[in-house]
Amino acid sequence: MRTRALVLRAGAEVIAARGYEGATISEILEHAGVTKGAMYFHFPSKQALAEAVIEEQTSISTVPATMSRLQDAVDLSQRVARSLQRDPLLQAGTRIAVETGFGDEPIVPYRQWTDVFRSLFAFAQEAGEVLPTVSAQETAETFVSSYLGVQLFSQAATNREDVCERVAALWRHLLPGIATPGVLARIDPYGSGDHDDELDTVPEYDMAQHGTTDVASS
Repeated sequence: MRTRALVLRAGAEVIAARGYEGATISEILEHAGVTKGAMYFHFPSKQALAEAVIEEQTSISTVPATMSRLQDAVDLSQRVARSLQRDPLLQAGTRIAVETGFGDEPIVPYRQWTDVFRSLFAFAQEAGEVLPTVSAQETAETFVSSYLGVQLFSQAATNREDVCERVAALWRHLLPGIATPGVLARIDPYGSGDHDDELDTVPEYDMAQHGTTDVASS
């Protein structure tokens, strides 16, 4: 398991730096400091390694719950944005998704992320935070697709230095169309600060216990 984690991390770092197409097995092996046999024992191909990177970076099946599920959605998006600035797994996942998205075998996490945000919007709607006319599924798809574009634009413009500000701007445009008037003023598009823990900490609210989808499964 230590070898697997070492290769996974090395693969993510090389892919984040070189891109999926540019990353080579030899460079990943050199970066990990392991033999070809050790890598192939866990990952028989570069595609298998890429799929593991995607699974790892979308393995959030639980989301901390506060008094506001809509704020929880904002907080999660900002936590991911901050992690994108420094976490090679998330950075590699983005490059893999973009570079393989138009190929014959795309490796993309869009459905998993859409499931997470659909659940959050649905819970917020049940709590009276989201307008009853809003479709949780449509809103989740719109947000995830927009989020991808926002963080790619930030990567191109500032190497993601301003990604949190751009995500906040996305929320400022989206929230007036989905949030109930009494809730809108209470939502902080920069995040509430209640979820400043890293993405790999143990959350407090298990979405799987409430009929939602585990995004680690595909």
